[in-house]
Amino acid sequence: MADKKIGEYYSPPVKMGKWEGFKKFLWNSETSQCLGRTGSSWAKILLFYIIFYAALTGFFAAIFTVFYQTLDNEKPKWMLDNGLIGSNPGLGFRPMPPEANVESTLVWYESSKKDNYQYWVDETARFLKSYEDEDKQNHVNCSFEHPPPEGKVCGVEASSFAPCTIENNFGYHVARPCIFLKLNKIYNWIPEIYNDSKTLPDHMPEELKQHIKEKQQLRPNETGVVWVSCEGENPADVENIKARDYYPRMGFPRFYFPFKNIAGYIPPIVAVQFTVETGVLINIECKAWARNINHDRSDRRGSVHFELMVD
Repeated sequence: MADKKIGEYYSPPVKMGKWEGFKKFLWNSETSQCLGRTGSSWAKILLFYIIFYAALTGFFAAIFTVFYQTLDNEKPKWMLDNGLIGSNPGLGFRPMPPEANVESTLVWYESSKKDNYQYWVDETARFLKSYEDEDKQNHVNCSFEHPPPEGKVCGVEASSFAPCTIENNFGYHVARPCIFLKLNKIYNWIPEIYNDSKTLPDHMPEELKQHIKEKQQLRPNETGVVWVSCEGENPADVENIKARDYYPRMGFPRFYFPFKNIAGYIPPIVAVQFTVETGVLINIECKAWARNINHDRSDRRGSVHFELMVD
């Protein structure tokens, strides 16, 4: 067999140290490679990614443009039963417990200690201030005979909740705290009012039935109201609530509805002042009443639950 030349055999690369190998990886002067690629190779891959991401950006821009063309800044695309919110408003209450007790619905204070009940006074005042700070350019004074004209909304006067005012500490310095109730806003929802005492539901509280009957007889033009009732949940709770007073009326007037997302709109509120037995925990459930409001405590529809305790 003829002897093979030395050049025909594989010659292993020259062994280099870590630092020398790294420097050669950064720049190989023999092959003109940077980071393992030549200049033309880097140019090709850079051009590919520029085109790829430009096309990707253009695709998503086109998708979002088409998507936003289907939206209306003034109203939701899907409304009432067609939307996720549905057509059954929920009921909320203020003041809420501190954020540290975010899951709590307990209003508890000592009426003899100002530093103890002051939180509830400040929290209620902060809630009402949001109504005062609202843009009032489109506000008009409304009544049952004079609903707001097109493009205008009804205002809410803080003085209408007297004696539930900050001057009276909202009743927290005594065992007569004021709880404010409001309906959640649902675009274009129109309440179907209970304004006939002969067609009231059987499960409606007797106190509210009597109130509607009196209104129908004395002031029939003022029965256009989404009525509100607050009751103790158990017999012991009913016994420990000595009185309930509603300001400015026992519900939300119909002229505040529907919500049309007009600038300056503020949802109506009702102040309920409770006179309660001290030293006991009282479970309270408040409900809003209209023919198209169903009550479901588990889904928080049409009602709200909270506990009240005054020491």
